[in-house]
Amino acid sequence: MELHNHNEHHKCCDDETTLGADSWSPFSWKPLPIKHQPKYEDAGALQRALQKVHALPPIVHEQEMKELKDSLARACNGEMFVLQGGDCAERFEDCTQEAIEKKFKILLQMSLIIISGAGVPIIRLARMAGQFAKPRSSDVETVDGVQVHSYLGDSVNSYTINDRRPDPQRLVDAYFHSSATVNYLRAMIAGGVSDLASAPQWKLDNVLEPKVREEYERVVTRILDAMSFLTTIRAFSEQTRSVNLYTSHEGLLLDYESALTIKMKNGEHYNSGAHFLWIGDRTRSIDGAHIEYFRGIKNPIGVKVGPTMKSEELIRLIEVLNPDKEPGRLTLITRYGASKIDSCLPDHIKAAQSTQTPVLWISDPCHGNTEVTASGIKTRNIVQVMSEINKAFSIHAQHGSRLGGVHLELTCDDVTECVGGAVQYDNLSTKYESFCDPRLNYTQSLEIAFSIVNSINHNKSHKKFNEISL
Repeated sequence: MELHNHNEHHKCCDDETTLGADSWSPFSWKPLPIKHQPKYEDAGALQRALQKVHALPPIVHEQEMKELKDSLARACNGEMFVLQGGDCAERFEDCTQEAIEKKFKILLQMSLIIISGAGVPIIRLARMAGQFAKPRSSDVETVDGVQVHSYLGDSVNSYTINDRRPDPQRLVDAYFHSSATVNYLRAMIAGGVSDLASAPQWKLDNVLEPKVREEYERVVTRILDAMSFLTTIRAFSEQTRSVNLYTSHEGLLLDYESALTIKMKNGEHYNSGAHFLWIGDRTRSIDGAHIEYFRGIKNPIGVKVGPTMKSEELIRLIEVLNPDKEPGRLTLITRYGASKIDSCLPDHIKAAQSTQTPVLWISDPCHGNTEVTASGIKTRNIVQVMSEINKAFSIHAQHGSRLGGVHLELTCDDVTECVGGAVQYDNLSTKYESFCDPRLNYTQSLEIAFSIVNSINHNKSHKKFNEISL
């Protein structure tokens, strides 16, 4: 990958602040309204941190972003399916060998279930290596009667009460933790961890519920038998020895994202901090700073679409974010809730179809199904999560569209944060570890994978993926 000199690029970007129909720079968002940005006390320290991040090498390669965009275009056509998942928010202390291996293996297991059961190739898109910031409804919160800064994610401040002041140095720390995570993910893939022959070792130490364990072991046995046959007839492919894995995060902190943006010799700009970035439901204002920044980068991007999105807003967003109607460029990540998807998704599908622009539809069945118990515990019910996924498949098929993936907040740990299986409302507090939103645990994640297989196969029997128009 050939890049301009970083210092020359930074100077050029500082000068490109005039807004216009065709005028864009990594900093042209600055005059526009913006939400959910931390308030730093030391402007000089912030600039030094951003300059440091900008001077560091890319975390991911431009060619990988292009490959991902090509794969997402195939998903638009029903040739692949996206599995996007990971923690609600990463923490620096979880950047360890064990934690990264577990997160990687749960995505491998889920994708193996879907590939084996539904016969569709998987694009693995991890919410890893950069998901260190979270939007909050208020800059402050009250803890034990004391008002403190809200926890905004490890790239901004600490969860520890006495260390809540936003610290610019944490942006540099976020870069290095992201880079270390990507480096180890690459090492695992190169070292053969993702080799299908290693599938029996992908199981984590957690004790799965017997039914889920038996189903998964049958999948592994079926895969190994097939591989043995292919080896016997010498038709074994090297492609089974490695997998694709891409990183993603919400592009929330625009100062940080701008510092990670690089200009290629052909004039195109890429955010080098992740393969895929998305705009949250709280920051998708058509006239806001986030849309301005995202419209100019060439990464494949996504935008969250919730119940408050009006059809005319969605049409305008599609036109602004994908004016060239490029397949694989724009993903719409819907997050309605099982009780609202029937009234929201059909109109949004029609709005997107009216633009004649190819978009990839992904269902986020977690955020819209969040509830708070009588005792004040935030949770999600796996029944509602599965219901929203199943309804999304069905509604898309009914309207000549296609669901091309799912976006899940999950963990490889045996936590008790979402209701379902052995976890019920009365034992949520047993092992509730999330610092933000509740996550599907290990068993629940695999149950979701099996449910996705059933939904794909059910809809295939009515209308094949590759026969549905965009």
